[in-house]
Amino acid sequence: MKTILITGGAGFIGSNFAHYIYEKYPDYRILVLDALTYAGSVENLPVDICKEFDNGRFQFWNGNVLNAELVGTLVAESDYIVHFAAESHVTRSIYDNKLFFETDVLGTQAIANAVCKYQDKVERFIHISTSEVYGTAESGAMDEEHPLNPMSPYAAAKAGADRLVYSYWSTYNIPAVIIRPFNNYGARQHLEKVIPRFVTSVILDEKLRVHGDGQSSRDFIHTDDTCRAIDMALHAPQDKVVGEVFNVGSGQHRSILSIAQDITSIMCTDKQCWVHVGNRPGQVMRHTCDYGKIKDVLGWEPCVDWDEGLKRVIRWYSENEEWWRKMLWMRGIPIITAEGKKELH
Repeated sequence: MKTILITGGAGFIGSNFAHYIYEKYPDYRILVLDALTYAGSVENLPVDICKEFDNGRFQFWNGNVLNAELVGTLVAESDYIVHFAAESHVTRSIYDNKLFFETDVLGTQAIANAVCKYQDKVERFIHISTSEVYGTAESGAMDEEHPLNPMSPYAAAKAGADRLVYSYWSTYNIPAVIIRPFNNYGARQHLEKVIPRFVTSVILDEKLRVHGDGQSSRDFIHTDDTCRAIDMALHAPQDKVVGEVFNVGSGQHRSILSIAQDITSIMCTDKQCWVHVGNRPGQVMRHTCDYGKIKDVLGWEPCVDWDEGLKRVIRWYSENEEWWRKMLWMRGIPIITAEGKKELH
């Protein structure tokens, strides 16, 4: 029986991956470590931990990746580590940046140190980075050689963690792989993120808040596709992936305004349901993924097309109002815009 440690496994992408592994690999033992900050919940886990802390296959540990002793104990038991744990919201990082550097950089250092200590046991360490490390696209599509130009405290913290993991591979030869997902969407995503915020705004008969003119664009990838990519990197031959960086995205960018239009065309076709607010400080104008490397090396390609994925998300939030109602107060974050105006973003 292989043991896999998933840090941040009660958050959005981490919990989707925990569900994926739990369902696909019935012979795997799963350890989830999560601090249960505002963005994580035990409701997201694949088992009810109120009924069973340890069912032989699944254990949940409520703890922080900064706790090196706990991290070391869990890593010592693990064959695979997938490290999602991070503060992950651009807007929130603008007014609370210290927490981002503590969790994202120092937390990653704690994990990497433990992997280094127990690398005779650890077969693969997957670090989940982000496309935000690139900043605004300097080319039509961004491959892994695109310069790192982080434009927000969140992006800078993730860039630091990304390069820290690379340095540990280079220095200590740990079995590390870096995944840079582009913007993910899917079930169980916090309402601070744009797609669930838009969807729930329509459900609540509110106007959708679109930053600036809405022309900033992102590459959106469904979490199902991201989980498949991580799985493939986790189980690929070592000589194909260790020490490598892989982008994971759809290869298509969509403006925030077009996303608002797509959602409202499905949910409230009789009216314009959005309003424009000031642009977010540190705004990235465009991300478009070049996923050619992971396609060539592992044969991965996205399978969930945008229309189908968006309908799935709308259906999930429409059917799970009890899950998201409790976080309504966290959908909007007050910030000072580039123009000096205080706005709710």
